[in-house]
Amino acid sequence: MMDTRVETLPDPATLAARVAEWMTTAALASTGPFRVSLSGGSTPKALYALLASPQFRDRFPWNRVVWYWGDERFVPYDHQESNYGMVRDAMLSKVPVPAANVRPVPTDGTPDDAATRYERMLQADYGAATLDAARPLFDVTLLGLGPDGHTASLLPGEPVLAERRRWVAAVAHGRPQVRLTMTYPAIESSRRVAFLVAGREKAAMLQAIRAGGSDVPAARVRPVGELVWFVDRAAAGER
Repeated sequence: MMDTRVETLPDPATLAARVAEWMTTAALASTGPFRVSLSGGSTPKALYALLASPQFRDRFPWNRVVWYWGDERFVPYDHQESNYGMVRDAMLSKVPVPAANVRPVPTDGTPDDAATRYERMLQADYGAATLDAARPLFDVTLLGLGPDGHTASLLPGEPVLAERRRWVAAVAHGRPQVRLTMTYPAIESSRRVAFLVAGREKAAMLQAIRAGGSDVPAARVRPVGELVWFVDRAAAGER
């Protein structure tokens, strides 16, 4: 893990508070639109709920922050497995965010068509069809870590891992539902990439990645900006 920073927090609640403060500080220090790519999962859910709490709600610059999703299950937004639905219920429905600043992944039509539409929307917001390392697409990208080493819906052994042209792709195998995911080029086009990792079930995979030499999807993320791992003691293998 070259050129990375690891912060170990006591527990998931402290981790969520640390990342909420980190994100708020970065957003307040920025000018113009502040683009955030979100992750699904229980660890980020605690972060989203905290951002919507009185502790952060009145400090956070909701009017300037634009929200995207790094991956999504191809299910309706009201489905219990929808990443958008989770973020909406935990945070977006409780804060003064302009509707135009919320950019969920489309989950209608066909998966490939939806991936193309989301990619075109990202390109329109970015103002170009080619990514420039000197001008990242996102200000913050949040990622999780699966026990199998996947992140977003970059699943082990899937062809999407080799995709370098598309920004968004459908992943039809490897999980019960079809998924849409940002590819490495889009994920890595970020000023700050943060992995949020909590729980003892993640410890073995996190240790393998931190030791170097791992080729799991999460270990292959190489952002143009900084890479930070926010982990709790259980995930770090500490008691």
